[in-house]
Amino acid sequence: MKDDAKMFPKGSARLGRKVVAGLSLAGLAAIIVAFLGISSRQKSEADLTRWTNAQAIPTVEIVSPARGVGRQQLILPGNVEAWYQAPIYARVNGYVKMWYKDIGAKVKAGELLAEIDTPDLDQQYEQAKGELAKAQANEALAELTAKRWEAMRAQNAVSQQNADEKVGDYNASKAEVSAAQADVARLAALEGFKRIIAPFDGVVTSRNIDVGALVNSTPTGPLALFQVADIRRMRIYVSVPQSFSGELHVGMTAELKLPQYPGRSFAATLATTSNAIVQKDRSLLVELHRDNSDGILQPGSFVEVHFELPANDEVLRLPASALIFRSNQPEVATVGADDRVRLIPIEVGRDLGTEVEVLSGLTTNDRVIKAPWDSIADGDEVNIAGQQRSAAEASAR
Repeated sequence: MKDDAKMFPKGSARLGRKVVAGLSLAGLAAIIVAFLGISSRQKSEADLTRWTNAQAIPTVEIVSPARGVGRQQLILPGNVEAWYQAPIYARVNGYVKMWYKDIGAKVKAGELLAEIDTPDLDQQYEQAKGELAKAQANEALAELTAKRWEAMRAQNAVSQQNADEKVGDYNASKAEVSAAQADVARLAALEGFKRIIAPFDGVVTSRNIDVGALVNSTPTGPLALFQVADIRRMRIYVSVPQSFSGELHVGMTAELKLPQYPGRSFAATLATTSNAIVQKDRSLLVELHRDNSDGILQPGSFVEVHFELPANDEVLRLPASALIFRSNQPEVATVGADDRVRLIPIEVGRDLGTEVEVLSGLTTNDRVIKAPWDSIADGDEVNIAGQQRSAAEASAR
């Protein structure tokens, strides 16, 4: 002990204790710093996790089903046709002698459009008239002979059989005259077809012949010489889907829009329907009429027909983008009070284009996701567009 005291004086001992105490304080400070760093890092990681989870929740736009909002417009393609329209064919064989009316010409009923030169028909007609004259001469001779033999029979100069034969010859001659007259009348009618005339008042919309062209009346694909249309009034034909056919009625007005008249519309009146659904496309053929004294409408034109239909307060309407098709019945994704998704099956009515009718499954209070994603499922959490949520709410969820 004495030796130790000599080797380590009292000052040295106090110095050693101070060093130990300093080292202990430094170690404690290091531990505190490390603890604070780890705690800060853990908090940052927790905040990042909460932020990431909050960002992972999709934000959706919601809509509420609407009940019969105003009147609805039905737009369908249609075809414009003339009030009367007739292709004019040749009834005789021959060559075009001359045509007198070109496309766009206004004509009256019975007005001459063209003439056909028919040398073969003319010869047949002259021959038929000659055959008629011959038959009439034979008839006259047979009549005289029959009268003479009847007179001789009265005097018992000839037998009854011979007299009856002469009367029979006379009757046969009369029949030949009738046949010859019928043939002449037939050919005379054909002679009249050499003149091509307009069947009614209208406009020539097509001319397919020229001078010297060969025309014929054979039924194998004859070419129409002219096309004449009465455009003082017009017919517009529209195929209306079966689902809308019950809302149309005779007398209702529709608007017509044509590509060649942008920004303008023309009124037409529903005149009649076919009263039958076409099975091919399940549509009803509708005919509208419009006075065309202004010459605006042209036969063959495409037209957009706009029908104004009354709103149906018994059904709801949703954007078509809200529908989900995964099974036999369509569904929509609704958002509950807890901001979680609930898939609801619905019954869909008519397709209105950008909207559809919902017949059952929803109320006007439901919050429906306007554009759900493909993988959406029951229980998914969502953020509603325009609704802010705090980090604490997000972490609590």
